[in-house]
Amino acid sequence: MKTNCRTLLLELAQESIASVRGDRLVSAAASRGPDWPVLDVLAIGKAAPAMLAGAKDAFGSRLQRGLLITRQDHILSSWRDVERIEVLTAGHPIPTQASLVAGETLLGWLPGSTNPLLVLLSGGASSLVEVPVPGVTLDVLQHANRWLLGSGLDIHRMNAVRKRLSRIKGGQLLEYLGGRATQVWMISDVRGDDPAVIGSGLLYPDHTNETDFPALPATIKEFLSPAQPNAVSPESIPEHRVLANLQTACAALVKAVGERGLSIQVHDTELDGDTAETGRQLAEILREASPGLHLWAGETTVELPENPGRGGRNQQLALAAAMTLEGRRDCYLLALATDGSDGSSDDAGALVDGGSVARGELAGLDAGASLRAADAGTFHEGSGDLISTGPTGTNVRDIVIAMKIA
Repeated sequence: MKTNCRTLLLELAQESIASVRGDRLVSAAASRGPDWPVLDVLAIGKAAPAMLAGAKDAFGSRLQRGLLITRQDHILSSWRDVERIEVLTAGHPIPTQASLVAGETLLGWLPGSTNPLLVLLSGGASSLVEVPVPGVTLDVLQHANRWLLGSGLDIHRMNAVRKRLSRIKGGQLLEYLGGRATQVWMISDVRGDDPAVIGSGLLYPDHTNETDFPALPATIKEFLSPAQPNAVSPESIPEHRVLANLQTACAALVKAVGERGLSIQVHDTELDGDTAETGRQLAEILREASPGLHLWAGETTVELPENPGRGGRNQQLALAAAMTLEGRRDCYLLALATDGSDGSSDDAGALVDGGSVARGELAGLDAGASLRAADAGTFHEGSGDLISTGPTGTNVRDIVIAMKIA
């Protein structure tokens, strides 16, 4: 039964993620327009290669030029030989020099045509492409992003800060469009699907104010550009279309459960707040629940130590849950980043059960110490619970699927 439970949870996760793959979403959306005779395509984010693949298949020879900006490990070598498509890779989750090169390349690429422009955005864009405001060096940018990622802030507040360090975020890229017809298609990785937050709103005006800002260290605050009044007319803002979000993936998972003749309890409250505490709470719910499947989704936050180890918030959540489930033989929990890269790691998450802590201890590891050191990935590797999917072609935040057996 143990093997069957783990297999079931993994299959459900895979089917959920497949439903929001970028190539499928863009191909389906293209059947509903726009009916431009020719177009250029700009794709930025971790799902950008898949989204651009969908556009290439859908638009064929109508696609005149393309610019693809994504993570190094998310690109297939075959993309580099595609005619009319320029491919750049850059840093994530921390911007690198390549991110600045991508920003300057983008500003040079946009004026090169007057064709209608289709922009394909997905999570990761905030780090992958950047043109900093004067005075902000790469060192400053990296320091700010490291602090933000370890601060425990949600993505809305992190991106509010990122916009004030940038010359292209918060709708500032609009001035480079030259009046051409433009649409923006997005895979949403933020609660509420706010186009001003997805990818830090490259083509959507900033509507944050000082109340949205966290208390920042002086080493970041001194570099923020002044808040600018929103002088963009509504007519100049391109249509922004959300192709899929976390709810899309959850609906597909519920459907997959039903097709197996099973049922699942969907917990409507989105996951947020402290990662470890959330993991403990979910495990406690599972321990007290009746036998069956459970689904949670959202995005927790984590405050990182000065020198964090391997892993991300899903691996941290799963380890905290495993500690709460220790000794149970009837509970299983899978926490997964839908983009396949949890935090700064190349792993997607972990699938734990009541024996996870003991298996890790046999490998010479301590669960509590690993959790405090933000080194859950090392523990999960030792316990055999680490899940690696590779790039998934999407990014709609995180899902947690759990099962209790009779």
